[in-house]
Amino acid sequence: MGWIRARMDSDLRLRGKSPATRAAYLRCASAFAAYHRRWPDRMGEAEVRQFLHHLREERSLGPSSLKMYTAALRFLYTVTLDRPDVMARIPYPKVPVTLPDIPSREEVEALFQAARSPMHEAVLLATYAGGFRVGEVVCLQPGDIDRQRQLIHVRRGKGAKPRVVMLSPRLLTGLERYWRATRRSRDWLFPGRTPTRHISIRAVQSHLAKARTAAGIRRRLSMHTLRHAFATHLLEAGTDLCTIQALLGHAHLKQTMHYLRVRSQHIERTVSPLDLLAARAGE
Repeated sequence: MGWIRARMDSDLRLRGKSPATRAAYLRCASAFAAYHRRWPDRMGEAEVRQFLHHLREERSLGPSSLKMYTAALRFLYTVTLDRPDVMARIPYPKVPVTLPDIPSREEVEALFQAARSPMHEAVLLATYAGGFRVGEVVCLQPGDIDRQRQLIHVRRGKGAKPRVVMLSPRLLTGLERYWRATRRSRDWLFPGRTPTRHISIRAVQSHLAKARTAAGIRRRLSMHTLRHAFATHLLEAGTDLCTIQALLGHAHLKQTMHYLRVRSQHIERTVSPLDLLAARAGE
């Protein structure tokens, strides 16, 4: 797409989009241009609709993927090309809300015990202890650990929004064990093979998969599942939603409401209002 791609990338950077989001949006916009074999600035609503119809009907993409393409084209036309009219009447596809399969506290503990090294254990501990996104935990730096105030500073949060979370004493112990066993990096809390670069997301996901197998956990787990578990276990422990919202870095409480899943154990402890009426009548 030539100059359009360069300008779109610049706009994405100015908006503070993450590297993963920038790459995905640019890939979607390039696919759109390649499909029509025309420059985006010479196309309009009809071409966008035709492309999205092709993705849904011929390539059988699901709602989540279609939403990504729609968001990328909306950014392209609304921001980069300054033609918001192109996307004004194109709705986002409706994505079904799916509830994550939350691991129990016992399974999370087993996952930590199955970690293959102090560093792998520290990465898993940090993700669960702070409710981090995987892109946030790999970008943590030694200076982000505030021992005096017992806080962790998240300086590279989604949308370039910084926040703080509590520093768990157990996590600090795990980090100290990891630091004693490994040469510390000045740049990154969890360095990769090259000390000047942080550990890759793919490497972290690979370590998690190996720990899951070693722990004998059958349910599907991802790094984001640990973030779900962080929020859900806090909810079960009685933490209010506004606090969880701040810890997760959500801009709106509605996001937190959709993010959390009340586990069956929590539901089992909830008394039906019918029984409350019966108890009152008995009194």
